Amino acid sequence: MPIGELLLTTLKLVTESKQNFLRNIWYYALPAERIKAGQMLAKQLLGEPVVFGRTQAGEVFALRDICPHRAVPLSCGRFDGKEIECAYHGWRFDDGGTCTAIPALNDDRDLDLSKFQVRRYPVREVQGNIWIYMSDLDRCDEREPQQTVPEIAGFEGVTHQSTFTMKFPCFIDHAVVGLMDPSHVPFVHRAWWWRSDTILTDEIKAFDPSPYGFTMRRHRLERQTFFYRLLGGDAEVEIAFRLPGVRIEQIVTNTNRVCNLTVITPISETETEVTTMFYTTIPWFKPLRWLIQPFITTFLGQDRDMVVKQQIGLKYNPPLMLIRDADTQAIWYYQLRAEYLKSIGEDREFSNPVKSQILHWRS
Repeated sequence: MPIGELLLTTLKLVTESKQNFLRNIWYYALPAERIKAGQMLAKQLLGEPVVFGRTQAGEVFALRDICPHRAVPLSCGRFDGKEIECAYHGWRFDDGGTCTAIPALNDDRDLDLSKFQVRRYPVREVQGNIWIYMSDLDRCDEREPQQTVPEIAGFEGVTHQSTFTMKFPCFIDHAVVGLMDPSHVPFVHRAWWWRSDTILTDEIKAFDPSPYGFTMRRHRLERQTFFYRLLGGDAEVEIAFRLPGVRIEQIVTNTNRVCNLTVITPISETETEVTTMFYTTIPWFKPLRWLIQPFITTFLGQDRDMVVKQQIGLKYNPPLMLIRDADTQAIWYYQLRAEYLKSIGEDREFSNPVKSQILHWRS
């Protein structure tokens, strides 16, 4: 496809995707460690109020955080590890969202309490993370998703050793495109510990389609930064992306293996949460993670600062001119989400629009 044609197609996809969240897909919710047994946690996701809880038996659940009686958030009430009691009138709901008690009812009142339900969201707890399935249904009998949640190969049954979350003041698309942008590093992330020079070099990488996304084939790192050298010699990297905003970077050296999982979750149309976490075989990583945390904060903060600047221009609704090959991953993202929306609307299997190819850019 000629560059001009590809550019026009991309601009159309950018426009069509604006303010339109993907539904019927798994989103990252929060680290599992944030909810202890018998606790609740309220959170907004895709503009919806959700209350998460963990029963005394250790099971995680998620309900719409609105009591169907008078709309008081359920998270304002009490949770005994089995049921949530609304703070307003004491209506009680189990972890499936079914009403189990209405204190104001007379004993002789025959009423089927199961008719009063709160929307339940399917959740999965995997490798120290809680994922939530956000469908396009607005009813209580939420269908069970057929998709699986993302898992880190080689770290089965293992939780992450470090995690950090930062909120970006933007729509999810801009956070995702920034996440996969390969040419901003020498300009945004200038630091002695990451990339202190401004000399651009040729980058030639092979890509293949993968489930709901694409993967940069495993390759040897020619440029070793300070952090990569800490991991060991002869580092090789593979990077995978999948909808709606999941990036998995696998790093293999002579002595260690490290995985950086970065996930992007829309809070609202104007706020997005970016969470990055690490799974490693490095023995010193967990006890010394506090030393690394400031660098992660700075790195993500640099991306956030650029997003803040970007919002200044975006409020004028300018055309976004994406180029090959440096922006091809961004183009793929818009094509992927457009195809996903279309497949859901037509009730058919998703057909990955990405084809295997080699990209060449300077960074």
